[in-house]
Amino acid sequence: MNHSTIRRPDPLTVALDAAREAAAVLLDYAHRPLEIEEKSRRADIVTAADRASEAVILGKLRGAFPNASVLAEESGRHEGTSDERWVVDPLDGTTNYAHGYPLYCISIGFERAGELIAAVVYAPAIGECFAAERGAGARLNDAPISVSSIDRVADAMVCTGFHPADFPRNGKYFEAMSSHAQAVRRDGSAALDLANTACGRFDGFWEWDLNPWDVAAGTLLVTEAGGRVTRIDGSPAALDSRSILATNARIHEEMQGVLGAVQ
Repeated sequence: MNHSTIRRPDPLTVALDAAREAAAVLLDYAHRPLEIEEKSRRADIVTAADRASEAVILGKLRGAFPNASVLAEESGRHEGTSDERWVVDPLDGTTNYAHGYPLYCISIGFERAGELIAAVVYAPAIGECFAAERGAGARLNDAPISVSSIDRVADAMVCTGFHPADFPRNGKYFEAMSSHAQAVRRDGSAALDLANTACGRFDGFWEWDLNPWDVAAGTLLVTEAGGRVTRIDGSPAALDSRSILATNARIHEEMQGVLGAVQ
C-alpha cells in the first residue's frame, strides 16, 4: 500500500513569499496619505503600513506553520506549541518610509530550537531581496554574497544606528569610530544595515538597544556570508542581547576595542 507523505513547508520559501506579499502592501501604502502615530516616545513612529504589512506576513507564516510561535514588532507574542518561532519586523525603517527615503525593509527570521535556520530581508523600494539558510550561505537577488575583505578599521566604512533621543549616549561612540574609520554611516534600518554588512557594502555595524525583530534575519545573513556577530563587548550574541557588533570578522576585534575604549 502506498502512503502519501505530507511534506513540510520550507521556511525560507514561506518567508520569501510572505516578504513579497508584504512588499506589495508597503509599496501600495507609500502612495497614500500616511496615518502616522507615535509609540512610547517622540520620533518612535508606526504607520498603517506597518500594521497592514504585519497582518499579511502573519497570515502567511501561521498558515504554513500553525504550531510555530511568532514574535512580531507590532502585535507582540503569539504563542505556539512547537519549538519553532518566527521573528518579524514588518517595516524596519519606518521613519525612512514615512519620508519617502527608500532605505526600509521587511525582516523575517525563522528559529528552530533557538537556532536561526532561515532569514529574509527585503527592501522593496530598491528591489533587493537578501536571503540566507543555515549552512547554505547568503544571497542577494539569488546571487551569492560574502562579507568584505577589508582588514583594518582605517580602511572601513561602518554603520550604526540610534534613536534621536539617545544621541547623548551614542554620540560619543559615533565620534570615536569617526576618528578611526574611513567613514561612518547612520541609515536608519538595523536589518538593512546588517544585510549591507553581509554583502560587503559595510565592513561593520554596531548598535545598542535593539529588539529581536531588528536583528534575527540580519544575524543569519552576516554569519552565512562569512562574518562574525557578537555583543558589543565581544560576548556571544543572542537575539535578546540588546547590543550587536557585526563585522566581516577581520576587523571585529579592532572595532570592539575602539568602542570599548569609550568612556
